[in-house]
Amino acid sequence: MSMPKYCPECGGELRYDPGHKLYTCMSCGLTLNFDELIRIQEETRLKESEEERRRRERKEYLKWWLSKK
Repeated sequence: MSMPKYCPECGGELRYDPGHKLYTCMSCGLTLNFDELIRIQEETRLKESEEERRRRERKEYLKWWLSKK
């Protein structure tokens, strides 16, 4: 699994602090450990999948609505 390079909150650059084993956003100051970062990445992926499903259903409905019934 690839590590995100950008903050999930603001999109700022994430930097790893090996002494504390934490990722810190250089813009907003959000601090996360590895497990929290992976969990947020997975939640984002699932949310995007749900949005893609809704978008596809809306597109199919529109196609049906505009077709000759």
